[in-house]
Amino acid sequence: MKADNKRLKNDYQQTPRPMGIFLIRNNRSDKIFLVAGLNLNGAINRHKFQLSRDSHANKQLQADWNQLGSDNFAFEIVDELTPRPDLKLDYRAELASLEKLWLEKLQPFGDVGYNERKLSRAELLRRMAQNSKRSD
Repeated sequence: MKADNKRLKNDYQQTPRPMGIFLIRNNRSDKIFLVAGLNLNGAINRHKFQLSRDSHANKQLQADWNQLGSDNFAFEIVDELTPRPDLKLDYRAELASLEKLWLEKLQPFGDVGYNERKLSRAELLRRMAQNSKRSD
């Protein structure tokens, strides 16, 4: 019996988790929040849990969830990465590239979505320089 449990546990640990991109859709306004996850099911569960506990990092999404209720939101997987046998493949980088493509395609910012635009390298450096000048 112990050997079976060990084998089952090992099989579970060795099974690749689905990874990819999903979104949380506000069915009333059609606003979306795009998310990338190395473990899709885990990421979806984490966001559902945070929203249900009023502890989600995205305050606008949280406010709409609180006002409208969970029945007015849908979780949709939009793209998946298939694990490949190449053990040296950097799935985080692959996922970041995939997320960038979907952000460009869907533009889930402002009135259309809950995501915030990510700063470019130049914008980030400029902001850091401004903050440095203020603290001097």
